[in-house]
This record gives sequence, C-alpha cells and structure tokens, in this order.
Amino acid sequence: MLRRRESVPFAFVAEADRFRSNVTPPPRERASASQRFGSVLIGMTVVAGLVGSLLFGLPALDHTQSSAATQKSEAAEGR
Repeated sequence: MLRRRESVPFAFVAEADRFRSNVTPPPRERASASQRFGSVLIGMTVVAGLVGSLLFGLPALDHTQSSAATQKSEAAEGR
C-alpha cells in the first residue's frame, strides 16, 4: 500500500480552533421601527390564531357535554 506524504487537503479544518482573525465583522444593522412592528404583528397573529383555535376546539372535545346531549335526545326519541 502506498503512503502519501502530502497533507490532507482539509487539514486546515483541524487547526480552525487555533486560528484568530484580525478582521472584525461589520456591526449588525438594527431593525427599523416598521420591521419591529411587523414582527410583533406577525407574532401576535400567530398567538391569536392558537388561542382562537383552542377556544373553538375545547367545546368540541368536551366529552361530558356531548354525551349528556346525546342521552337527552335518545330519551326524547324513545317517548
């Protein structure tokens, strides 16, 4: 088996933790007021949708109310 003497092409990845750059990245742009308002509005819309689906879905999932209504209707039909 032949042995290669050259280094692995991606050997620099192993040395990445030792590398320090002297170039600082540019500062992040701050979001404008309209962008912040838009993200808050989207978040409130999502939360309102979840709360609304919970409020409309809970009565349909209530087992005691639906079984009582079924028993009353069956009793009324039997008369």
